[in-house]
Amino acid sequence: MKIGLVIYGSLDTLSGGYLYDRLLVDYLRAQGDTVEVISLPWRNYAAHLTDNFTFNLPPSLDILIQDELNHPSLIRANRRPHPYPIISLVHHLRCSELRPKWQNDLYRAVEKKYLASVDGFIFNSETTKGVVNRLIGNSLPSVVAFPPTDRFGEAVSEDEIMKRGKKKEFNILFLGNVIERKGLHILLQAIRLLTFDFRLEIVGSLTTDPLHVKRMQDFVAVHGLSSIVCFHGSLNNQPLKDKLKSAHVLVVPSSYEGFGIVYLEGMGFGLPAIGTTLGAAGEVIEDGVTGFLIQPGDAQMLARRLEVLNGRRDLLVQMSLAARIRYQRQPKWNQTAGRIREFLRSFLG
Repeated sequence: MKIGLVIYGSLDTLSGGYLYDRLLVDYLRAQGDTVEVISLPWRNYAAHLTDNFTFNLPPSLDILIQDELNHPSLIRANRRPHPYPIISLVHHLRCSELRPKWQNDLYRAVEKKYLASVDGFIFNSETTKGVVNRLIGNSLPSVVAFPPTDRFGEAVSEDEIMKRGKKKEFNILFLGNVIERKGLHILLQAIRLLTFDFRLEIVGSLTTDPLHVKRMQDFVAVHGLSSIVCFHGSLNNQPLKDKLKSAHVLVVPSSYEGFGIVYLEGMGFGLPAIGTTLGAAGEVIEDGVTGFLIQPGDAQMLARRLEVLNGRRDLLVQMSLAARIRYQRQPKWNQTAGRIREFLRSFLG
């Protein structure tokens, strides 16, 4: 197959969505398919809408995958009839995020028009599929293909989990780009309420939203948290694995996740995960078993959950072992990517 993939920016961007796209491209090429990556420049939403005056579908493809993140740029280009099938890869809808109603009403109208312009969908979760179906009354062909969670290989051993649980200082890991949606501000509010010794490691891009990053760094400085909170920026490979191995719990209290690949990756290191009830985190985190689900923005409940995990090390180890088992149950990426490839082939007759 000759396949196109439309994205914003670089395929090497460090985020769960770009990891999905990147590993899908790698898999398809390994199967002998030709994949052309079509990159549009990152700009603001209004500027992306102006792409409709200039962007045209690339020629000479068998099928085109569009990362739904690019939806504002693609509506005119997707006008029918299509020269080949167009498949939207949906990580989550912009209009699902928490923001003022008037803004989401605008995003919802634009996304609804875009979603109606394609021929099929690749969804990263059942939650995302349900959101799209409710928005457009979807009856188009689709496949639910969970994100790749096995890039770090086999899960850590039970012995490693047991030993780590006995370490006195409690290590909290936040893993995600430092943007408002990821909820670091809620975690920082929560740790001010803690009454035990701990350390918070923050791993994720500090350049995606510089103003928000500055607010977070100022909060840490003003409240005297600099000795126990460390901003590392983006990490990958062994440095990231080291942070995952040394943590006791992964906390990403995001206001919305289309899937939450980070929670499952953490579970491969035996980390109970704390996420929120909004979005698809509940497809990964079983509340009270492999982690906790809190209401978005509830810093007090988050602090109470962290107090419990530190004070009840037996419960911490029990949940860590359950998290490890949950990770091991997840389908391997080759299985998932294989389903996507068969889905794509079904459009070619």
